[in-house]
Amino acid sequence: MSTPAAVRRVAVVVNTGSRRGAAALEQATAALRSAGLGEVRTHPVRDGATLAATLDRVVAEAPDLLVVGGGDGTVGCAAGRVAGTVVTLGVLPLGTANDFARTLEIPSDVPGAVAALVAGRVVDVDLGRVDGRAFLNVASVGLSVAVTERLTPALKRRLGPAAYPVATLGAYRHHRPFAARLEFPDGDHEPVELDDLLQVAVGNGRHYGGGNAVSPSASIDDHLLDVYAIERGRLRDHVSIARFLKDGSFVEHERVHHLTTRRVRLRTDPVLGVNLDGEVVATTPALFEVERNAVHVVVPPTSRAAVLDGRRAGEAS
Repeated sequence: MSTPAAVRRVAVVVNTGSRRGAAALEQATAALRSAGLGEVRTHPVRDGATLAATLDRVVAEAPDLLVVGGGDGTVGCAAGRVAGTVVTLGVLPLGTANDFARTLEIPSDVPGAVAALVAGRVVDVDLGRVDGRAFLNVASVGLSVAVTERLTPALKRRLGPAAYPVATLGAYRHHRPFAARLEFPDGDHEPVELDDLLQVAVGNGRHYGGGNAVSPSASIDDHLLDVYAIERGRLRDHVSIARFLKDGSFVEHERVHHLTTRRVRLRTDPVLGVNLDGEVVATTPALFEVERNAVHVVVPPTSRAAVLDGRRAGEAS
């Protein structure tokens, strides 16, 4: 599928437990059918326990376009399954943060997102992996894990995007510092030993945490991971860092260590959980890698986030 116009079979998988999922499924399906975007089949998922099995079954049927509605965790789960296949991904941003959609400049409303699917173009983007598990935006240890644990569904429903700073403040008050060692299997950097840390993060995309930027130059199509580590400091240090989260320039702060690489192994003391796009599903030590041009995805025609520069599965060299 080189363009959305070539679509003949569409599968729609929507997490109806996400913030807007239940109301959006019918609206999106009707709009896709009205647009004549191929045969449309729906696959509602009511909880996270059935998401993986549903995606496995749908991807095995090899639709031309898999439209996934939900938050970043749901979309990332789907991206890990379509990576390297003939299936193109479409996104309905129905979560709280929707950072992958933000990176790709996909509208946050259902009509706008569907319009992008109908009139958009196909690009390929990189995929992050942590010991084989996929992530689209950022994988991290430290403060972010505590934030994720405080971001309950009830808090997100009540506060929406404002839930992130509220959860962050609560997590900061109870944070315990940790030590980390960064190792680089490709030899592009010397090992780095760090102590008294607040967080270590590895970014594949550009946005995370409801619109913060990984770094000023971060891209989901640059075939690199942005790695940053934030030292624990005084509250006023973190207030000064927080002022520059939106544009990513916080990586230039004296208490932040930042570099780019294609592979990094992270060891921590103590052992810590790893947050992948809002899901804590791994632990340190862990190997972080970038899988270049792994996922074909539909973006609006005006999106500047990525281009189509890799071969699709099964295509000749």
